[in-house]
Amino acid sequence: TWKWVVGPMFLYLCERLVRFWRSQQKVVITKVVIHPFKTIELQMMKKGFKMEVGQYIFVKCPAVSKLEWHPFTLTSAPEEDYFSIHVRIVGDWTEGLFNACGCDKQEFQEAWKLPKIAVDGPFGTASEDVFSYETVMLVGAGIGVTPFASVLKSVWYKYCHDATNLKLKKIYFYWLCRDTHAFEWFADLLQSLEAQMQERNNAEFLSYNIYLTGWDESQATHFVVHHDEEKDVITGLKQKTLYGRPNWENEFKTIAGKHPGSRIGVFLCGPEGLADTLNKQSISNSEADPRGVHFIFNKENF
Repeated sequence: TWKWVVGPMFLYLCERLVRFWRSQQKVVITKVVIHPFKTIELQMMKKGFKMEVGQYIFVKCPAVSKLEWHPFTLTSAPEEDYFSIHVRIVGDWTEGLFNACGCDKQEFQEAWKLPKIAVDGPFGTASEDVFSYETVMLVGAGIGVTPFASVLKSVWYKYCHDATNLKLKKIYFYWLCRDTHAFEWFADLLQSLEAQMQERNNAEFLSYNIYLTGWDESQATHFVVHHDEEKDVITGLKQKTLYGRPNWENEFKTIAGKHPGSRIGVFLCGPEGLADTLNKQSISNSEADPRGVHFIFNKENF
């Protein structure tokens, strides 16, 4: 048995040594941004750190816990000179990080008072392949929207730098959430992209649909009263917030009709139930003819 065990154990020990070495490298917190609804953004720098879109890192804050490592999706783009994560305060560890960064204080926090942070990663995900397609469907459910912050930022940087050499020509983005207020920072990002695309007269490059799945009668009444206004009263976007859940069969058929003969990448970050639905729709709406439309499904789950 030892002949079969010694090889994998050696590789495992090597991997642990590499991860320990990376976690000891110095990380500098350059900026802490407090977003609404107890969400903080940590912007950091680390020598030799290189990332791709949609990747994630493990973070340890010794001031909060000397042993705990927590995974966070990177919300910055590779083109930016820092890397960032968004942390929503939902438990003891995140509450400890919130306080350690001085976010519970009113006065300005000096940089030298910020806690030490250890970072391990980045690690790859399916979202890295988004630039391999001309047309993509991005589906984020709840907190699963965070990888697409990095994707959309990077797409915008590439588009501004050299739009002619960018293979990606069309993005269909779907955001499913119970309460958009918890991710108000992401709505701000969409507002910025929406305005910049309109300035460049290419508003069709990004089509997005926001579905509010948890709503009550008062929200429905509010929706009816303000439906005719130019901007959505919940997100501030020109695209109105939709209520309920999307009809995925109709969505896939519509997109297939608009892009005949294309390979369309479907990227999901969300629960297993939604993954099963999108996988079945990708298969059923792909044509047997190699020259026909094909949906290629990719997923990651939290």
